[in-house]
Amino acid sequence: MLVSYHASHEQFDPAELLTLAVRAEQAGFDAIFSSDHLQPWAPKQGESGHAWAWLGAAMQATRRCPFGVITVPSGWRYQPVVLAQAIATLGLMFPHRLPWVAFGSGEAINECAVGADWPHKDERNARLKEGAAIVRALLAGAKVTHRGRVQAVNAKLWSRPAEPAQIIGAATTEQTAAWLATWADGLLTTCHDLKQLKRIVQAFRDAGGTGRPVHVKVDISWALTDERALLQAHEQWRYNMLGTGSNWDISDPSHFERAARFIRPEDVREAVFVSADLDEHAARLREIGELGVATIDVHNVGHNQAEFIDAFGRHVLAQLTHP
Repeated sequence: MLVSYHASHEQFDPAELLTLAVRAEQAGFDAIFSSDHLQPWAPKQGESGHAWAWLGAAMQATRRCPFGVITVPSGWRYQPVVLAQAIATLGLMFPHRLPWVAFGSGEAINECAVGADWPHKDERNARLKEGAAIVRALLAGAKVTHRGRVQAVNAKLWSRPAEPAQIIGAATTEQTAAWLATWADGLLTTCHDLKQLKRIVQAFRDAGGTGRPVHVKVDISWALTDERALLQAHEQWRYNMLGTGSNWDISDPSHFERAARFIRPEDVREAVFVSADLDEHAARLREIGELGVATIDVHNVGHNQAEFIDAFGRHVLAQLTHP
């Protein structure tokens, strides 16, 4: 099991995030996982660097860590042919450093700014599957023509690695996880509740995903005191508590700010594991690891990133490697 550091482009400018990625590798994190946003969730977060430009710089600045990233191949912000070219170029320049890329159905806050008409979830899933199939075929060396919801005409990658990145599907429900098992190389999901995580992972495996990797993103808030940990979770991550419908469909950061105005600090514990106790965080991550997952991506939602990286490197990562 790998423990990855979450590089949150919504919260930090790309130069600072580059420094943090290097620090995370030096502290002993096994991998780095990057978000891919056009806009932050809310104005308070304040950043949104270009993930693919950043990934090339981050792979050059670090030495050993593999990277993961979640993106959308559905033809709005990223046309899948061009997306496949970016994936292949990084794979060729940095062998084995981009072993997988997660694909999701998208969020309005990122896709609508390029003029996309935002469809229902079923249509988004259909576009996701078509886009993923185009990317997979191109990475395998095929010449692709596909005339459907997403287009490709005589497309071919002329520069690509010998070993293509795995195409991982992202899910937050049992239904989507089971659907992804019919075509994806693995699963990316989140953990707010351990029982729900178990159900999602089992749904994926029962539908045909047994033996394929499962990657789990965990939102935590650590600080030197419980009070500070709770405050920073509320300041930075309450916007992700509005429910999947709102999270996927709101297209303006200021609307997230307004929609989340009644969420109280104590409410955030439902979505973020809040604690100043490093042993509690280690125990929580061990519980997730017992599900047989490939990677746990740890996202500390506060701004105290350097402090978090150093503390986890000293006290948590060692426990997970040598319990």
